[in-house]
Amino acid sequence: MLTVEGLDVAYGPVAALHDVSFTVAPATITAVLGANGAGKTSLLRTLSGLVRPRRGRIVFDGQDVRRLAVETIARRGMAHVPEGRGVIAELTVEENLRLGGLCRREPDGDELDDVLERFPALRERRRQPAHTLSGGERQMLVVGRALMARPRLLLLDEPSLGLAPRVAAQIMALLRRLRDERGLTVLLVEQNARSALSVADHGIVLNLGRVVASAAVEGEGFLAGDEQLRRAYLGF
Repeated sequence: MLTVEGLDVAYGPVAALHDVSFTVAPATITAVLGANGAGKTSLLRTLSGLVRPRRGRIVFDGQDVRRLAVETIARRGMAHVPEGRGVIAELTVEENLRLGGLCRREPDGDELDDVLERFPALRERRRQPAHTLSGGERQMLVVGRALMARPRLLLLDEPSLGLAPRVAAQIMALLRRLRDERGLTVLLVEQNARSALSVADHGIVLNLGRVVASAAVEGEGFLAGDEQLRRAYLGF
């Protein structure tokens, strides 16, 4: 689904990513882990076209999308949910959701029903302005809005940040169901390593813009043999 080769990214003189390479298989969840400043957000912003890399290739579903516009990448099936639970506060929940389907040509009625079925709290509040939602409900809204585009690859940046543990667990359970039921591929950036690894098939650890570990996930067995790396970058 996604192949990244030799990716270098910088903001002026400040390097953010160095020679980053990895692959993401279809219908899997890949967790991208690391401390603050490791380059996790820069990676997602580069993949979705918000930041242009200095070097490297980004091959999504067989095509190099490195120089494509953001909207073109989105139409090809990549959706990006940035950190921060950004919603348009003055619009209703339903209006926010329908914005996510604008890049599709077909009617969005069926997709809207599916999203509201997956998020009962949003169904109850579909006519309310988005500013009336709680933090957890806003996170559900931005994920639901991304799903309205029917993506094949979903990029998620810190979806559990600031949420109660119960709500964060609901978000992770949803990602697992979307993988299993719809074959959705997910690239998940998280600082909560335990939460991310509970649903991930593969894990990648970034440190100072470099990939320092990449392996299949088997519960907490991921990097179990490297205690120093685990404690330094995963927090357990």
